[in-house]
Amino acid sequence: MNVSDETLLQLANLAWKSYDHAYSLGRTKVGAAVLCTDFEKFSGCNVEHRYRCHDVHAEVNAISTMVAAGHTRLIALVVVSDRKHLSPCGGCLDWILQFGGPNCVVAWQSHRGGEITAKTAGELMPCHPTYD
Repeated sequence: MNVSDETLLQLANLAWKSYDHAYSLGRTKVGAAVLCTDFEKFSGCNVEHRYRCHDVHAEVNAISTMVAAGHTRLIALVVVSDRKHLSPCGGCLDWILQFGGPNCVVAWQSHRGGEITAKTAGELMPCHPTYD
């Protein structure tokens, strides 16, 4: 499904609002926003735990919020952070592929108002077991 540049910008703006609430013990704050198949939007931020194995990534937080609201399909996700070249990690891509499939649009922005880079989940993780 095609997602317009305007929609990606709306998602990025929503993600930056969540970014402002990120709970980071280090230097990396992250925000994310998802778009459901019925065009509702949900967001989340990273929440770091002192025992790092319990960290919650922003993408998972946004997807979990979507699911808690009764939705199980997403068509786009935008992740934002003040880091260059930030895209979802492999674990987050597993979540994105589970709820959005290989055609889900995955985008990121490394500073407010900056360029938004977009790919599909399938382009970012072409050999995922989902395709078997």
